[in-house]
Amino acid sequence: MRCSLLFLSASLLMLASCGGSKSSPAVADAVADDTTTVIDDLPMPEAADELFDDFIFNFAANRKLQMERTRFPLTVTDGAHTRKVARSEWQMEHFFMRQGYYTLLFDSEQHMEVVKDTTVSHAVVEKIFFDRQAVCRYVFDRTNGAWMLTRIQTVPFSEVHNPTFLAFYHQFATDKEFQQRHLAKTVRFVGPDPDDDFSQMEGIITADTWEAFAPKLPSQMIYNIVYGQPSREGNQMVFVMRGIANGLELEMVFRRSGNVWRLTKLTT
Repeated sequence: MRCSLLFLSASLLMLASCGGSKSSPAVADAVADDTTTVIDDLPMPEAADELFDDFIFNFAANRKLQMERTRFPLTVTDGAHTRKVARSEWQMEHFFMRQGYYTLLFDSEQHMEVVKDTTVSHAVVEKIFFDRQAVCRYVFDRTNGAWMLTRIQTVPFSEVHNPTFLAFYHQFATDKEFQQRHLAKTVRFVGPDPDDDFSQMEGIITADTWEAFAPKLPSQMIYNIVYGQPSREGNQMVFVMRGIANGLELEMVFRRSGNVWRLTKLTT
């Protein structure tokens, strides 16, 4: 998901560039302090409802909008337990705004284009907790042209659509030796050309040069957004990490052969 800043004012850009991540030490340069300004009086342009990306950034930053676009009493389900949350009980949910970056998972590089699909009317923001082996799903539906938070569900890893990759990713993010063993023979690298700000350079990473390229990855909790209905886990996954108004960009392509996932491409 690319953050569409066309609909956000300069104030929101200031908001997005600050914030602190308590869930992960990764990307320290992308994180400032532990404060976030909430913009209560900034109206959301009508066009922001066309793409979920535009809506969710406004929803996460605007308290008034969040109250208006949450269907109260909100159904919250955790396993076999279900409760209703009244408007008076709701606490502002900032999602990834306070950590200065966000993460996404796609089934393929081609699937990344779904973020531009204006026909999508169902989306789920996932908080993926590795310590709990659980995913908290914030379910949004677009009805009569307006996105609404309609329910929250917490499910175990065993009930998500990509369980083997999540288990693999967590070990890949926390174990350097495991990383080395799960690189393709050659990993394609694409990155900015230091001699030309408008060009990119390409090369090959091998196991003996990996340490110089290996990024720090969030390992306690990551976010994901599912646009539409999730597909079953296949043999390719793309992990994306992008900064909010700070230029951070990282894409990692993984492919599975048999039961083994390996990194095949790194783009920075």
